Amino acid sequence: MATDDATPPRRATRADVARYAGVSPAVVSYTVNAGPRAVAPATRARVQEAIRALGYRPNAAARTLKVGLTKMFGIIVPDSSNPFFALLAHAIEDAAATKGYALIVVNFDGPPEAVANSIRSLALRQVDGMLVAAEVSMPILGAIAETGIRTVLLNQTVAVQGIPAIGPDLYGGAQEAVRHLIWHGHTRIGYVGELGPGDQRQRGWRDALAAANLEPGPVAAARYTREGGYAAGQRLMREPIRPTAVFASSDMQAVGVLRALHEAGVGVPEGIAVIGYDGSPESEYSWPALTTVQQPVVDMAREAVERLVAPVESSSFTLHGTTLIVRQSCGCPMGSADD
Repeated sequence: MATDDATPPRRATRADVARYAGVSPAVVSYTVNAGPRAVAPATRARVQEAIRALGYRPNAAARTLKVGLTKMFGIIVPDSSNPFFALLAHAIEDAAATKGYALIVVNFDGPPEAVANSIRSLALRQVDGMLVAAEVSMPILGAIAETGIRTVLLNQTVAVQGIPAIGPDLYGGAQEAVRHLIWHGHTRIGYVGELGPGDQRQRGWRDALAAANLEPGPVAAARYTREGGYAAGQRLMREPIRPTAVFASSDMQAVGVLRALHEAGVGVPEGIAVIGYDGSPESEYSWPALTTVQQPVVDMAREAVERLVAPVESSSFTLHGTTLIVRQSCGCPMGSADD
């Protein structure tokens, strides 16, 4: 019987990577595991290049190569303490578990280069797929292409060439919220949120007012935090002519606005009505309970995982509709939340 005497190539070790990069094995370990000690950017780049050149697999991942998969997905979010991203990560973890996968959550805080570094870090951990909830930029696209790992972009509003993308209809949700305030009789509706030409919630607010022949109310810029909403609410209280209603681009901002209004002695909704965005749990337990635009978190999570598990057209894009959850902060009566 003929036998195959070919000897499989030796797998690269951490020591091989260290020699190639001109560093110690410990530095390789710190780079692969993102700690416990910091590695200088230039050194980390050399180690990453050595890993790619040698095809090195960290030990934990190498063991899984016997079956071909690590059964791990990674998700990169701006801030997992943000209620929306916490909900999204949890929903994705649940959806991944039904397919036999676990989830690694990575936070980024900083410019696109920080997101790109997070992508490379996940690649070193040999995840089978990545989900990236960040504004698309060249450094991010470059890092995705460099790793060659199947990736789905989350929280997008337009298609991205070559990469599957999923997002909520932020524009349509904002329009529905503002139309609801107009239905209540409000004609001076302010906006609280991050400002920019590409912000779909701000554009939806403005276009809904224009469709009703109403002028935009005062605008207060705010980060997606409770503190940002609180400061924005205080600024609105100093307006010469206050708005009669406020649309906030996140629930956290809206909760901050509620506090600012309470401290100013302004009743909600009789003095100023408020609507938030996201559908986070805290919106239901604020006082008054917050009317909010609920994002389709579970639907987006399930589709994202399906796209990682099964091949899809590389540039396909899905926009998921939102739902207006009516509670008391807009002026609707108690008990109308589930109507």
